[in-house]
Amino acid sequence: MNAAVRLRSLAREHVGFAALTIPRLLRHPVWRDPDPHEGAGLGVVLVPGFGASDFSLTFATTWLRDRGYAPVGAGVGFNVGCTSDLVDRVERRLEEHAEATGGPVVLLGQSRGGGLARLAAVRRPDLVCGLVMLGAPVLDPMGAHPHVLLAARALAGLSAIGVPGLMDNDCLSGSCFEDNVAAATAPLEMPAVSVYSKSDGIVPWRLSLDPSAECVEVHSTHTGMGLDPDVYVALRPRLASWAAERFDLRDAG
Repeated sequence: MNAAVRLRSLAREHVGFAALTIPRLLRHPVWRDPDPHEGAGLGVVLVPGFGASDFSLTFATTWLRDRGYAPVGAGVGFNVGCTSDLVDRVERRLEEHAEATGGPVVLLGQSRGGGLARLAAVRRPDLVCGLVMLGAPVLDPMGAHPHVLLAARALAGLSAIGVPGLMDNDCLSGSCFEDNVAAATAPLEMPAVSVYSKSDGIVPWRLSLDPSAECVEVHSTHTGMGLDPDVYVALRPRLASWAAERFDLRDAG
């Protein structure tokens, strides 16, 4: 079975999981009890996973908005580009959303998006009051499922023959890769949560054990984390505490 066929097979498995998980999420109390005052207007920038767009985090965006947060997508398009270029885009969205909401915001990223979010948080801690990473391979970005790495290398191959907007070989093994790996494990200056699952078939769970973050275990597939009610149960009190702290500090000033 070649890489493309295997990736399609994995995608079908995750679509099937989503079909089962979404009804469970929509029936769960964590979804059905919105509180429009809970987030107090705290901004959240959401960064999608590898090969995905902002649309992939629609449920997270809806859940946050219903609880009084101000969520926006990172605006990175499909997450297949050069790591450094994508972090630049996340930084620009951070600047825009921090200005629009009156102060530092939360960064929430899934999979590769969690790694991008962490890199942006290290670069601009002044703009980030909290960081959430869902199934992010922060300890080794090259440690994901071999078929995902094959897809990444295929993108680098297309970039080498002139296709624009894709990650290139420097993102996988060159100076860009080395600089970003070093930054990916740098200490954080804000509270952070790294959510992992031992059922994750894409990112080995130990790669999400960020020493600078509170590591929280859930029982989910990799791509299913944005649809799993247990993830929202875990995040809800932490996000609410960040909102309360952020606005208490702002009011005190």
